[in-house]
Amino acid sequence: MERERLGSRLGFILLSAGCAIGIGNVWRFPYVTGKYGGGVFVLFYLFFLIVMGLPVMTMEFAVGRASGKSVIKSFHELEKPGQKWHIHGYIGLAGNYCLMMFYTTVAGWMLYYFYLMLTGRFAGKDAAGVGQIFIDMLSAPHIMMGMMLLVVTVGFGICSVGLRKGVERITKVMMVALLGIMLLLAVHSMLMEGGAEGLRFYLLPDLERTAQVGIGETIVGAMNQAFFTLSLGIGSMAIFGSYIGKEHTLLKESVNIAILDTFVAIVAGLIIFPACFAFGISPDSGPSLIFITLPNVFNSMQSGRVWGSLFFVFMSFAAFSTVLAVFENIISCGMDMWGWSRKKSCLINMVLVAALSVPCVLGFNLWSGFMPFGEGSNVLDLEDFIVSSVILPLGSFVYLTFCVSRYGWGFGNYLEETNTGNGMRMPGWLKGYLKYVLPVMILFVFIEGIVGKFFG
Repeated sequence: MERERLGSRLGFILLSAGCAIGIGNVWRFPYVTGKYGGGVFVLFYLFFLIVMGLPVMTMEFAVGRASGKSVIKSFHELEKPGQKWHIHGYIGLAGNYCLMMFYTTVAGWMLYYFYLMLTGRFAGKDAAGVGQIFIDMLSAPHIMMGMMLLVVTVGFGICSVGLRKGVERITKVMMVALLGIMLLLAVHSMLMEGGAEGLRFYLLPDLERTAQVGIGETIVGAMNQAFFTLSLGIGSMAIFGSYIGKEHTLLKESVNIAILDTFVAIVAGLIIFPACFAFGISPDSGPSLIFITLPNVFNSMQSGRVWGSLFFVFMSFAAFSTVLAVFENIISCGMDMWGWSRKKSCLINMVLVAALSVPCVLGFNLWSGFMPFGEGSNVLDLEDFIVSSVILPLGSFVYLTFCVSRYGWGFGNYLEETNTGNGMRMPGWLKGYLKYVLPVMILFVFIEGIVGKFFG
């Protein structure tokens, strides 16, 4: 079966960026930026994005493009006879499933909140009333299950239409709309009375705040954010590498995607900080920012229902762009491994992903007694930990080692593939850094995540 190809370079960039741009850009980046001293943190974040994120992204793309296969077959194609690198293909596929086991639920929350905002369900509610709506949603398995199934069905439905006609076409529209809505929301927030104070807090370097938290903590925070923002390590980027031609160097493409991802993260802060400061509300992190803090802000705002609805459309698109990209990776594995047609792979995986997503849905209500990390934790926390703190860093370490070690694909092959085409080239003199320094940094992120979870 001839491998499908993406219709355009723009499609490839927007699909890959859509995979990287997710909910974490919005509910984590602005908060940690504020916590670690505004502009100081942003500078560290950009530094680590360049020295850690970009090289690993080029490696995932290189493995995908050189093999022309999905995560599960790409190592098979490139490893030397008798080697076992292909085992990571199965771990990468498991990582994709595990990510979707909770991401489909959270994407469902975004759609549900769009519906609530559009129909005026927050009107007249005080802060406690807004908070109660979130609690009521979590405790209603039928609502959670219905929204999760909607996300899974629509996602696989789009993928079943085809790579170009379905995934690429829909993602292009969603990403352009997402960027447009974000800019509209950011301009509106920045023009609010009192919004300028929020901008200063967010973007001006505040050495005093950095010193309070500690420079070491700030560096580790920036390192973590830069590393996790690109969703590297499970082959979710490699799959799009396998769908493109060799006209452009992979470093050039990776830089474009990292710029888009960072743009979304920074603009999210331009929406959130001025709005929160204008209404005297402290920006929080995680779900409470999106589902409690911001609905309170929109409630206080003139035409808040309109702005709130736009915000949750943008959040739904951010979540859905990741869902479509990861579904595509999962579908392609079924097609590569067992020769299934696209429609058959979509149908089987739709049932499988829906079933695997049930524990996360029930973890907030019927199974809320299961607290894997102690009081207040739930199934989502466990699944998120497995993906974010274990599979992503270790997967990135595997891609890195495979590309630079003579016991893997080898640095020469990686460099040749990455530098094929027009555009920025990965310099050969970086070999020492990629071989000896970057692996230590990635292992540090992994160890720090484990230590922080269990001993922090």
